[in-house]
Amino acid sequence: MRLPATGYTDEAWRIHEIAAGFDIEDVWQLPVELTPETFPMAVNSLAQGNPSESPSRVYRFLFAVRWKLGRLFGWDREGGGLDGRVESLVDSLPADLRERPRPADVPSSPFTPLFLTENEYAAELANATCHGVLHLGLVREGSAYATRMTVLVRPNGRLGRLYMALIKPFRHTIIYPRLMQMFAESWSEFAPQGDGHTSS
Repeated sequence: MRLPATGYTDEAWRIHEIAAGFDIEDVWQLPVELTPETFPMAVNSLAQGNPSESPSRVYRFLFAVRWKLGRLFGWDREGGGLDGRVESLVDSLPADLRERPRPADVPSSPFTPLFLTENEYAAELANATCHGVLHLGLVREGSAYATRMTVLVRPNGRLGRLYMALIKPFRHTIIYPRLMQMFAESWSEFAPQGDGHTSS
């Protein structure tokens, strides 16, 4: 379920301390139920995954197309991302977040983990088009928790703004629905068992 920007801005999350200069591209509530105990386990499972090995054929196809386009247009060229064009947000982390364990970098994943707590996870990526942050966070709703995903971006000039505008229809009609399905399937093992309630 897509949420307004307030689904992100109204929460007292730590990510606000380091990503204030980013645009809020999307906020979604995921069809999964996690807790502060299972959230880190679910995130570690996600962070170790390889997009090219996703069980969703459409998801694998979209990532394959993105990498081919990146090679064709030079979006992912050396020096165009965290390795030169932009500084990693790791350098902006407060000391307590920097010292916390976080998922290890996985070469097959486009994201670099930033921090992980019992209710928040953030990872970043950067290329010639933009600097982006994927944020996952738990929100208390009654006796359960809701899991929200926020995509934050800082477009790189005209190219970045054009790229974000071009992929917007695909994000909302194809990419995010498939992501929701992937989260629901991949994280079902971490959902509470036998309590009879679900988050909405």
